[in-house]
Amino acid sequence: MSKGKILVVDDDRLVLATVTHGLAKAGYDIIDADNGDDAILLARQHRPDLALLDIRMEGMSGFDVAAYLRESLQTPFMFLSAFADDDTVAQVKALGAVAYLVKPLDIAQIVPTVEAALVTARARKAAAPVAPAPVPHEHVRPDPFAPTSGFGALHDPAASPVTAPNNTPDPLADAVAIAVGVLMHRYSLPRREALERLHRMAASDGLLVKAEAERLLDAVELLARPGNA
Repeated sequence: MSKGKILVVDDDRLVLATVTHGLAKAGYDIIDADNGDDAILLARQHRPDLALLDIRMEGMSGFDVAAYLRESLQTPFMFLSAFADDDTVAQVKALGAVAYLVKPLDIAQIVPTVEAALVTARARKAAAPVAPAPVPHEHVRPDPFAPTSGFGALHDPAASPVTAPNNTPDPLADAVAIAVGVLMHRYSLPRREALERLHRMAASDGLLVKAEAERLLDAVELLARPGNA
């Protein structure tokens, strides 16, 4: 059973072959491209769950592809790059990558990072609320406390899909929602059972539910960081 559909993009054919082979053996369906133009066409056709992007390529760069995936397809992405200078890292963060690995690396590093990145991306998607349909009535005012949604908002530190009563972001409530999404994905649970599991974990650890959620998310984020795979 496939663990997910991954788009791998790198203009180095040896790197591309190595990464795609390793991820395929790990149980993922793989789509590959050696340039940005083909990557976008394949992403539009196959709608992958995650994209692994080289940064510096002829023609469209990995940053160009990432911007398109984020804005047009809401596809999460991570970068595999030989560059780790301050400007590159700043752009990676600004685009909202779910992970960033610096070459050279081997497939033993990539596979667990991909798994963690997918968990994080799916949890954020599960935590994003569905916006209510607009009411076609000129006298009905929009709810000023309606939560924001969308892939870009989830990566914006100033925007949270859950808001407090004063219409300010509530990061603790957001942490619980995302943690529930992580448990839903990892254990194939419906939302109610995932929330109950989080409550049991908190009770077992002697923590508040919000603190347990933050602890769970810290563990997931740590696994996805460069050098911790």
